[in-house]
Amino acid sequence: MLKDTERSAQTKRPVVEALIEALPEGSILLGPDVTQRSAGIWRDDHLLAEVLIRPQSTAEMSQALRICYDHHQPVVPQGGLTGLVEGGLTRPSEIVISTERLNHIEEISVSERTMVVQAGVILQSIQEAAAKASLMFPLDLGGRGSCTIGGNLATNAGGNRVIRYGMARDMVLGLEAVLADGTIISSMNRMIKNNAGYDLKQWFLGTEGTLGVITRAVLRCREEVTAAPTCLISVESFEQVIALLKHLDRGLSGHLSAFEVMWQNFYQLVTRSSAPPLAEEAPYYVLIEAMGAESAHLETLLAQGFDAGLIMDAVVAQSEQQCLDLWALRDDVAQTFQFGPVFLFDVSLRLNDMETYVSAVNTGLKDRFDDPKNFTLGHVGDGNIHFAIAVGGDTLEDRLGVEAAVYEPLIALGGSVSAEHGVGLEKKPYLHFVRSEAEIALMRRMKQALDPRGILNPGKIF
Repeated sequence: MLKDTERSAQTKRPVVEALIEALPEGSILLGPDVTQRSAGIWRDDHLLAEVLIRPQSTAEMSQALRICYDHHQPVVPQGGLTGLVEGGLTRPSEIVISTERLNHIEEISVSERTMVVQAGVILQSIQEAAAKASLMFPLDLGGRGSCTIGGNLATNAGGNRVIRYGMARDMVLGLEAVLADGTIISSMNRMIKNNAGYDLKQWFLGTEGTLGVITRAVLRCREEVTAAPTCLISVESFEQVIALLKHLDRGLSGHLSAFEVMWQNFYQLVTRSSAPPLAEEAPYYVLIEAMGAESAHLETLLAQGFDAGLIMDAVVAQSEQQCLDLWALRDDVAQTFQFGPVFLFDVSLRLNDMETYVSAVNTGLKDRFDDPKNFTLGHVGDGNIHFAIAVGGDTLEDRLGVEAAVYEPLIALGGSVSAEHGVGLEKKPYLHFVRSEAEIALMRRMKQALDPRGILNPGKIF
């Protein structure tokens, strides 16, 4: 609890006084109750903001933002703080507006295969609620147990099943958001087809809370999939990785739901403490999931892959636990932290450019650092590569050198500095690498139109 003197210091700010007066008790946290909170996943620092608002409804969110707008008060929207591009970082002068108490699943329609949720619901809770209704919500990523759906939508999250189901924006039918001035935009459409004018939800999907704060959504679920054959394959060359993707995607007739690739150094790292499911000498390891396919059909396709020389070796999971064990290898990025400070990246580019690009990144790292380690993996089936890079330090000079090695080769290839994590503060200096002056100018005009006082997540993206 705050001491009276501490509370007095906080509430001397007119905007804080107005918020405390307008919102229900318990809606406002001050001082240490805020600054002792973590600044985000895999971070050692804490929030710098000293005021945090916790609305319990869209109406309260509207009221809070209207007060902040009237006082020209910058606000930083936050969900589960699992973002990886510093999109939720704060300054002392800013106020956090959290969706943590907007945490209810309001409705599930089994016949329409939709779910109405508030923005603060944890992704895993949505997955589990869908499963109880014999449905499935396809979005899936490593932070499922702590990330919120509002954050997933605000960053247009990708994850493991993009190759079949698309990004987060492809799983949303309707949306409710609050603009900077408190205006509520309730576009809670429940239809798959609705071409009546602009699709307003797209203004808030993937825009990182800079145009409005998402409060509720209508999610598109799918019918439950009871079988998901999973296997791990070792491959001798990246050319064969590409050919294997084509072979399996065609043969599985739409059932390929994940095509995850681990480069040799990452696979060797995550299997170091246990018996590896496949020998460790292969350059590439591909994790395959085929939701809705028959296991026998997948095994037939693997046999054909062996005959065609696309596969060195393979292991097919024989139980749900073995499936989980294979996925645990792919998700174990935290193993890279043993090498000291690690810089994490997610980029996207055309499949045919990937081998050349990864080689260029490694060359750039070796030119700049004595003993760099670049653990490489990714959702290669949808053009996404992740790097976990350790160079022995984490100074600003180190960061700039690593970023140059990773981002500069993307310019000539027409790739993107962000595949699925957003821009935030971390990638802001490199937006012009992948967006034209005209595109950035239009983004700024959108920002000015919806947030003319610039209070929503200021300084992020631009």
